[in-house]
Amino acid sequence: MMTPEELLTTTRTVRKRLDLDRHVPLELVKHCVHVALQAPSGSNTQRWQWLVVTDADQRAALGRIYRKACQEYLSSDRAAGKLFADDPARAPVQQRVGDSVAYLADRMGDVPVLVVPCLETESAELPAGNQAGLWASLLPAVWSYMLAARSVTLGTAWTTLHLKYEQEAAEVLELPKNVHQAALIPTAFYTGETFKPAARQPLDEVLHLDRW
Repeated sequence: MMTPEELLTTTRTVRKRLDLDRHVPLELVKHCVHVALQAPSGSNTQRWQWLVVTDADQRAALGRIYRKACQEYLSSDRAAGKLFADDPARAPVQQRVGDSVAYLADRMGDVPVLVVPCLETESAELPAGNQAGLWASLLPAVWSYMLAARSVTLGTAWTTLHLKYEQEAAEVLELPKNVHQAALIPTAFYTGETFKPAARQPLDEVLHLDRW
């Protein structure tokens, strides 16, 4: 069994190592969502809704939307593989990330389970003002879902590129107007043995004490 620290430091974005051929039991996904429902939400509103997509046609439709958005992203200057191009230490890592993004874009519709976490609001329009507080009532639960998935040997990736075409995806999913998508989480068993912590910036470069 993983320690909490191991779970937190080895829950990685999984793209190339998602097993597209192995069936994922729905009960396992439900277990992960059940765990995620213990996450905090503003004023305990619990306005989250979770779409678990397993139907082949539905997955294929979402995959087409994601691929279209991803192709536009990969051709832009902000694509992961083009960032830090002048940094000899980071450039190769970014290029590998870019390659894995392109790989998943071509296969998103083939992933056995696609999870779409959503936020339900009182009206079709998102309320003005504190967007950080609004989405904080859902996003911690999404991360909890991914941690829970990791703990039962499922791989996931937090993706949002399809939201450029959010309305198209909403039509595929038949979402009410007042239900807003936050992410698209491919979920599958992963190939290989395990994962290790990723390289990150040194703590001293990002930590500020009392003031900037």
